[in-house]
Amino acid sequence: MVNFQRRLLGGLGWAIAGACLPDFGFAASDKVAGGGVMLGKNWQSGMHPQGYLVSEKLDGVRALWDGHVLRFRSGRLIAVPQWFVAGFPQTPMDGELWVGRQQFDRLSGTVRKTVPIEQEWRAVRYMVFDAPAQGGKFAIRATELKDSVAHANVPWLIAVEQRRVADPRALAQMLQSTVSGGGEGLMLHHADAVWKSGRSDDLRKLKLVPDEDGIVLAHIAGKGHLEGRMGALLVQTPDGQHFALGSGFTDAQRASPPAVGTLVTYQYRDRTASGLPKFASFLRQREID
Repeated sequence: MVNFQRRLLGGLGWAIAGACLPDFGFAASDKVAGGGVMLGKNWQSGMHPQGYLVSEKLDGVRALWDGHVLRFRSGRLIAVPQWFVAGFPQTPMDGELWVGRQQFDRLSGTVRKTVPIEQEWRAVRYMVFDAPAQGGKFAIRATELKDSVAHANVPWLIAVEQRRVADPRALAQMLQSTVSGGGEGLMLHHADAVWKSGRSDDLRKLKLVPDEDGIVLAHIAGKGHLEGRMGALLVQTPDGQHFALGSGFTDAQRASPPAVGTLVTYQYRDRTASGLPKFASFLRQREID
């Protein structure tokens, strides 16, 4: 625990995370660059969690309820059983469709089907964390959202718990507990923040190993033992820079790499002076909804 806290309190940079409001029809590159959505920034050395509301970072699929239908963040309709949304409030909500910790692939396979499979959806929960249309400070929106969800009384509609954390040491302990239990990390949203489009100082993501999403621009041919296969992906980062992502791929992924234009998630240890990820490693391809 001591070493873990030293790592956190000593100040590695942490990756960005997003919370968004429906903005139907923006380009794939806009998802990374920040067009029409609220995106966060790295948790930086020396920052204090006082003033933030902290929740678990859920590795789910972002879903936006507009009061009538459920959509992916691109605006594309989610093929969902009618019973799943029948009791939802008319209040627009932002959240994650979620099955459980370390269950992303299972969830993704369920919610991306064009014809929903009833039994699969029985395991899905809609974990909501914001009601952007309500306006005002995040703490107020979160409270109103919790009340709205409680009034709806739908078992699979759950307001994500938001907690205050006293100091960096308590934050480290919370992260340790979350990760030890199989969770990804933490989200920190400033209690006084109003919703606004674009990259925001008020929303942060905290993980042991930071990651982020980038757009595949090209395939770089392999050399030596990788000749005839993909050697690396040319990736555009969220801030528009380009770098070669060459680690973390299986032989099957090198033979059939993520297509140009798709989103990929990569983790990294640090950043260069110019802001590029250092020691980046491929994690998975993300669907562009």
